[in-house]
Order: sequence, then structure tokens, then C-alpha cells
Amino acid sequence: MPDDKSHIYRIYFHSHGQIYEVYAHSIDQGELYGFVEIEDYIFGEKSQMVIDPSEDKLRQEFASVQRSYVPMHAIIRIDEVEKEGTAKITDSSGTNVTPFPMPIPGKKGQ
Repeated sequence: MPDDKSHIYRIYFHSHGQIYEVYAHSIDQGELYGFVEIEDYIFGEKSQMVIDPSEDKLRQEFASVQRSYVPMHAIIRIDEVEKEGTAKITDSSGTNVTPFPMPIPGKKGQ
């Protein structure tokens, strides 16, 4: 885990026909070509009296994840923010955000 917790990033990306909004302390281009590396996810306090079901679903989905590699073409936007908000999943139907089509790199000579 990174030592620097002063940076907070809000990341929007497409996954399984939905738009994920997550918060993390660390993002990087990553070692895998064409992927963005997301690490050190941030979720709201579990001790809160009211728990947001969409955030709780994300917390469970990423509970044992140390690092995620999201394809670059699935990323919608990355913002550096002052404090974290509520992580959530929204349905992408009816939105005017479309993933940018990217060709898959092939072997030379093809």
C-alpha cells in the first residue's frame, strides 16, 4: 500500500454495462500495457448508522482486492478531489457516455 494518503482520486469506469464510481489513494498507468492500475480503495466508515446499499455492494466486491487493472478504454474520467464521496454503481443505459473504441493490438504482420 502506498505511504502517501494525501491524494484522493475519483475514478469513473465502465464495467459489465454499468458505470462504477470509486475512490482511491493511488492510480498509475500500470505495468500492463493499456491498463490503469487502481490501488488502495476508499470507502465510507462502516460505523455509520445509515449504509448506502450501492456503496456496500462495492465494498463487498472489492473487499479482498489489493489492486485492480482497468482497461484504459473503460475509463471515463479521473479526478483528483479534496475528500472522498460515496462510491456507487449506476446503470449506463440512457446515458450519453460511450466508451471510446480502441483497436486491440495484434501481432506484427497481421
